[in-house]
Amino acid sequence: MEYMFNWKNDINKNELDKVINVIKNDGLVIIPTETVYGIAANALSDEACTKIFVAKGRAQDNPLIVHVSDKNMIKRLVKNINDIEEKLIDTFMPGPFTLILEKKDCISDVASAMGDTIGIRMPSNKIIREVIKESNIPLAAPSANISGRPSGTCIDDIIEELKDRVDVIIDGGKCNIGIESTVVKVINNVPTILRPGYITEEDIKKAVGKVEISKNLFKKVNKNEKVESPGMKYRHYAPKTKCILVEKNINQIENIKKILKEYPNACIIGFKEDENTFRNNKYINIGKKEDLREIAKNIFTALRKVDKLKVDVAIIEGVEKEGLGLSIMNRLVRACENNIIS
Repeated sequence: MEYMFNWKNDINKNELDKVINVIKNDGLVIIPTETVYGIAANALSDEACTKIFVAKGRAQDNPLIVHVSDKNMIKRLVKNINDIEEKLIDTFMPGPFTLILEKKDCISDVASAMGDTIGIRMPSNKIIREVIKESNIPLAAPSANISGRPSGTCIDDIIEELKDRVDVIIDGGKCNIGIESTVVKVINNVPTILRPGYITEEDIKKAVGKVEISKNLFKKVNKNEKVESPGMKYRHYAPKTKCILVEKNINQIENIKKILKEYPNACIIGFKEDENTFRNNKYINIGKKEDLREIAKNIFTALRKVDKLKVDVAIIEGVEKEGLGLSIMNRLVRACENNIIS
């Protein structure tokens, strides 16, 4: 690591110039967005994008998302935008929303995993927007983590594993949302959610009147199957410790107690209301049951705490698969490698 900058309060102009210089020279920058931290590099450079894959230990067939500063930059990077795609851009960008579009040749084939499409996102976080705007370079920026591990929502979670793999780290404080962007592709004029996120099925339906959900959200995708969105194919968001997801139902607490009998050396990732029930166990509170925004913001930090507790198993309380809960459960299913108690 060459530089570490603290931009929690404001963006330092001299430091900004150094960041831009690193990007122009195909370097790597850890940078905040409103969702999670990303490892960013020049999306137009094969060399820069290759460095991202190496730094993360990421499979080469897992495409990156390209971040832009404004709508004009989108039009520089993609070939065709239809009326529905235009409506989605105008409604949800800037924000935690990624749209799969047909890419122009200027975007690195490494970034798109040799595909014809690319995920485009216009973040609302002022730090990454300013870096993109001032450099005039779109940034490929997957989540800042070693592939398969939980995403990073604050610098403290990720600095040790990544500080020797990047050129610059920018500390912008804790991310506001804490769960990655919703990824959508318009298929036969219908927006289809490939990866759920903060923008929900209901939000999209309200904007354009129709929406579908990919059949792959909660299933294992064949290793030879081509995907257009990150988070669909590989083990994701997971601690090294085995995780068991307990779905939300009337027997949720009893099911957790049964698992504890089998695995006494366990921790629980659960709701504030249930903490007293398991006061004799190692307990990680992720928020109130009905506050899905709080849970989404805390879930990756909670998953990162698990390995430090030296337990045999992490038991995780699930939420309803609706609204933002669909996105939370998608991440938890991947983290638990489909090890679920219904």
